[in-house]
Amino acid sequence: MPAGAIVAVALALAASSAPPVDARPGGARPGDAARGRAIVANRQVGLCLLCHTGPIPEERFQGNLAPDLRGAGRRWNADQLRARIADASQFNPDTIMPSYHKTEGLNRVAAAYQGKTILDAQQIEDVVAWLQTLTEESP
Repeated sequence: MPAGAIVAVALALAASSAPPVDARPGGARPGDAARGRAIVANRQVGLCLLCHTGPIPEERFQGNLAPDLRGAGRRWNADQLRARIADASQFNPDTIMPSYHKTEGLNRVAAAYQGKTILDAQQIEDVVAWLQTLTEESP
């Protein structure tokens, strides 16, 4: 295949809304669902429950601004979940969800946090692993 064709295919893949298979960032290992649940529940790390509700009954005052996390593992596959967590703005430019693994093109970022991601690659994999276990919808 000519080099120009390879570049064109790579650009088309990068521009598509479906991430490539095994799109784990930064060489992260497969995620651990227990660690992922802990990240989602921790209001100091992911802040997920500020906007989302999920099957974490010990955490009070869960959000209602974003979709319920129940059923996420049935609605989206691992690559789709990963892409939404890393940068939800690629699906909805007006989203209020933070880009958890993006450092470029952000607005209003404090100097101390410029160039840093909210979650590292392994944390994203852990959250994805937990979300994949959520296959039942809310009652």
